[in-house]
Amino acid sequence: MPEQVKIIVGLGNPGRDYAETRHNVGFMVLDRLARRFGAVWKLDKGRKAELASGPGVLLVKPQTYMNLSGECVGPIMRYFKFAPEQVFVVYDDISFPVGTLKLRAGGSAGGHNGIKSLIAHLGTEKFPRARVGIGVPGQKDMVGHVLGKFAPDERPLLEECLAKAEEAAVTVLQQDFQAAANKFNTKKEKKPKPKKEPAPPADAPEPGREPSPAANAAPAE
Repeated sequence: MPEQVKIIVGLGNPGRDYAETRHNVGFMVLDRLARRFGAVWKLDKGRKAELASGPGVLLVKPQTYMNLSGECVGPIMRYFKFAPEQVFVVYDDISFPVGTLKLRAGGSAGGHNGIKSLIAHLGTEKFPRARVGIGVPGQKDMVGHVLGKFAPDERPLLEECLAKAEEAAVTVLQQDFQAAANKFNTKKEKKPKPKKEPAPPADAPEPGREPSPAANAAPAE
């Protein structure tokens, strides 16, 4: 039976300058959860984090900057004697368009510096996570993209995705990770296979060609 999640971590960068940037969607989701639970954020300088208590769960926003997130999360996990499987992480992903939410039970960092740090300090890749799509940068500068803000036309999709991520986290707590993954992972629609046309009779005329008079002639006596 899988371990019950006890810590939810949202990744981001501290400070007003980063508050609404693409890289901070993890913080955005955690703020929604705190409001939902009526929890108050408190800065814990010793643990390098902002902490808030929900029903049976600790909400964590590392204040170490993104690439050092593990320096905060690892010690908190060990202090409370939780396993990595009990740490649910919400973060941004440039592999998906804005509005996409993907839940994953573990895996590599995929180039994300915050996840690289968590893997190093948790000692494993096996911790559940929710990836919030922030748009594929394409030819844009990577740093400029992740540290930039969402365009006005992206905001409705973003808000919808943040709401889904919030509900996914609640489902993880109330049921388990697999239930949340089954409910919130976007499934690809199967394209219907084209129907095969029945084969024409062997004596049928070719398309566009009239049958020859001989074909309709009466048989010779």
